[in-house]
Amino acid sequence: MKLGQALEKQYDERGNDHIGSSADTPIREDAFVLDEEEKIERIKKSVREIMLTLGLDLDDDSLKGTPQRVAKMYVKEIFGGLHPKRRPESSTFKNKYKYGEMLVEKNIVLYSTCEHHLLPIVGRAHIAYISNGTVVGLSKMNRIVDYFAKRPQVQERLNIQIVKELQQVLGTEDVACVIDAKHLCVNSRGIRDIESSTVTAEYGGKFKDEAVRREFLDYINLDTDF
Repeated sequence: MKLGQALEKQYDERGNDHIGSSADTPIREDAFVLDEEEKIERIKKSVREIMLTLGLDLDDDSLKGTPQRVAKMYVKEIFGGLHPKRRPESSTFKNKYKYGEMLVEKNIVLYSTCEHHLLPIVGRAHIAYISNGTVVGLSKMNRIVDYFAKRPQVQERLNIQIVKELQQVLGTEDVACVIDAKHLCVNSRGIRDIESSTVTAEYGGKFKDEAVRREFLDYINLDTDF
């Protein structure tokens, strides 16, 4: 087997085995030299070339706008979380009411993209923290999930990034996050198992204690449908 073929096989296997390379998203230093419109124009040309290579007729009314739509979607929507300017501002407040138990925000809808095949990841995130004197607005937790999800991801990294961000915002290690998600790279290609989902967790501070962790998991399983 030639070296190039061997490397290609190795990378394919790595993608199928769902291996991540780092807790930080691998972004080049020059990632933001181009502005968004320049990126859209470049991606548009690349998408057009892919479609032409596949044999599609880009003069067709249904397809002619697809390269532009895909490019805009990549830059401004599904990969918008790559740009630091979109990082949500997380206003914090003093815990004046002295609430000392854990706060749980569950069933946060999550849309992300698998970095190995650029196919969707769809699921829910469940977050908890125990205040050490500071609280954060509830919607900010949703926004943090959305920000880190809007980039090419592996689920384990997404878990870690959400927890690290909230730990920094709240000034406490006592943060936890569980994610349950379907990966279309598993559901729609390869093994094509439409039933399986992936569950990952990241526990910090007091949540490493078994009793505290169990309380959090019990909250997640609580029936709160209205």
